[in-house]
Amino acid sequence: MSDPLWQCVLLAQNAQPPAPPAGQNENAFGQLMFMLVAFGLLMYFFLLRPQKRKEQQFRQMIAELKENDHVVTAGGIHGVVTNVQRDAERVTIRVDEATGTKLRVSMGSIARVITDQGNGNAVTAGDRSK
Repeated sequence: MSDPLWQCVLLAQNAQPPAPPAGQNENAFGQLMFMLVAFGLLMYFFLLRPQKRKEQQFRQMIAELKENDHVVTAGGIHGVVTNVQRDAERVTIRVDEATGTKLRVSMGSIARVITDQGNGNAVTAGDRSK
């Protein structure tokens, strides 16, 4: 067993990994906490805040809904508002001018309010399906 190769193998088996310098664990914890806080802020500014703004715009659109507004429901039905019942959260829309067909839908099913019937521009889009 005096072979130099065996001596290297034995030394390699007995070798201990170097001890980390003092304070390195606290530094790693601080970096981890910083990354978690930074990730949380990014999530807030890129996901939660725009979603809250979209919900606020939708609530404002529903609050400002009035008769003779052209609307599109979440199901894609186009119509004109004929009656708004805020206490029951229902809207009656006329979907056919010739026969006067009307539908009663919940306020939450109104997807958007159309300003100009010709080009289909929306006042506020409450498109919650995406």
